[in-house]
Amino acid sequence: MIYPSIDKLLNIVDSKYKLVHIVAKRSNQIHETRQLQKPDNKYTSKKNIGRALEEIAEGLIHVEQ
Repeated sequence: MIYPSIDKLLNIVDSKYKLVHIVAKRSNQIHETRQLQKPDNKYTSKKNIGRALEEIAEGLIHVEQ
């Protein structure tokens, strides 16, 4: 995985395990509803997991501590 970097993501989410849980949940939401936070052509990744990671890195998903 090149983008977003794991270091940047771990500054937002304090645990790798929590990050996996959040990304999996968001990825399933994208798959079920096909609703994205930004236009489809603005994502670097074509897969839902990558798109969920991008949304977290850009602050489009608020993570409660």
